[in-house]
Amino acid sequence: MTPTRHPMSEAVRTAYRAGQEDETLEPLVRVDAQGRPVGSIQDGDAVIFYDIRGEREVELTRAFVDPGFDHFARPPMSVAFATMIQYDPGLDVRVAFSPLEQLEDTLCEVVARAGLRQAKVVESEKAVHVGFFLNGKSQERLPGEERIVVPSPHGAAFVETPPEMSAAAVADATIAALQDERYALVTANLCNVDVIGHVENREAVRVAVETVDREAGRIVAAARAAGVTAVVTADHGTVERWYYPDGSVDTGHTDSPVPLILVDPALGGAGRLRPDGALTDVAPTVLQLLDLPRPAAMTGRSLILSPLPPGPRRVLLLILDGWGIGDGGPADLIAWAGTPAADELLATWPHTQLQAAGAAVGMPAGTVGNSEAGHLHIGAGRVVPADRVRINQALEDGSFYRNEAFLWAMSRARDAGRRLHLLGIVSFYSSHGSVDHLLALLEMARREGVPEVYVHAMLGRRGERPESGAIYIEQVEAEAERLGLGQVATVIGRFWSLDREGHWDRIEKTYRTLVEGEGQPVGRGAFD
Repeated sequence: MTPTRHPMSEAVRTAYRAGQEDETLEPLVRVDAQGRPVGSIQDGDAVIFYDIRGEREVELTRAFVDPGFDHFARPPMSVAFATMIQYDPGLDVRVAFSPLEQLEDTLCEVVARAGLRQAKVVESEKAVHVGFFLNGKSQERLPGEERIVVPSPHGAAFVETPPEMSAAAVADATIAALQDERYALVTANLCNVDVIGHVENREAVRVAVETVDREAGRIVAAARAAGVTAVVTADHGTVERWYYPDGSVDTGHTDSPVPLILVDPALGGAGRLRPDGALTDVAPTVLQLLDLPRPAAMTGRSLILSPLPPGPRRVLLLILDGWGIGDGGPADLIAWAGTPAADELLATWPHTQLQAAGAAVGMPAGTVGNSEAGHLHIGAGRVVPADRVRINQALEDGSFYRNEAFLWAMSRARDAGRRLHLLGIVSFYSSHGSVDHLLALLEMARREGVPEVYVHAMLGRRGERPESGAIYIEQVEAEAERLGLGQVATVIGRFWSLDREGHWDRIEKTYRTLVEGEGQPVGRGAFD
């Protein structure tokens, strides 16, 4: 077999031909002529985890830096570990781009400060969004805040997740909370459309959409019966634009607007809502319904134009995760599915559209929405600049290459004659990170004289065209060749490496790949 200049991208393509795909790709490990892993993370090495979200990255990070970690056995190891952003304030790592501020006066905080009780109902797949992000990136539970987390079902692989998920149980728990008059605000998330929208299965998406429609209908009916005003919205779009123009499936998020429907008998169907809203307007709207003042920090405005009868209401905030507004064409799987409950709500109650992507949620212009930014802005009531924007600005002005955390990790590797490992998602469109950041770190390592650099790539096709992972890996291999520094040491699907629900078997699989070289060996002849 003729050796290839780009063995890891060729190995990924071979995996595609064997029926694998990016999200669940089994680990590939670069080996030498003797079959030994060439780039395993070892004691004394330096690691930069360059992802830009954190709620999924924190588990793998803990496996390397938490001295009390006990989820699986690990060899004694000390590494100089840096992260692109703060994944968790309790982690012993250097952070390149620390939080600019602690968000205060969020929707949930204002409700708690008023002495009101609130319940949050969600299945575990989205617990971090309704908890952490909706609370302004705070782990702390507020006074009077109860979180009801229903376990999400999972198959042996991500694609085996049943499209119904735990929506019925979430609806049951939400209805119970609505019937409990102690709760002034009940927030619920139905996540099927977002989660199943990332699976290339049209029929499963139909079932997911119809499941959410049915359970949302039950929840809103229960709210009306309990005299609770319902605000129905979404955090971003997903399946309302499910195909690319060439007919291939787009399993990622979209930049579509999302709906907001106000079900309030006092206003009735003749109530009027502003037509030019964004997710930042949800919190002020809910506060107005609760008869609570909007804090000055909230730059969003209430969407309600009609006069409200005086006095507070109990409010349901129902988030249909991933439910965007499409054009009704062949790519719009929400329009294709049967949605009688949503259709009735739109026909009966005042509704509007909200911007949920790009600059409206603190992202670069033209960027699709995501669950992190969506929930953050629903709760914050103001635009919160995304870390991606800060990092891109640092690249433009050159300060990225002077970042103290990066310099620390690189100097530790260089001065001790150790290896530098660059770990993260390899994608351009992923909300978890950008290949541009990886390539910049490779260039920086060259400038800083780091002698040995290895890339540990995670793949996931969300928002990408089919088999895009191999293209990105080849791009990284070509850049490493141009620089004369670095090589791709491992490739693994994000299903295994970016967990957020305590599936420690997946994290262990990733850890063994990174540290012990467990996986399909890829040699200099491409597939030895």
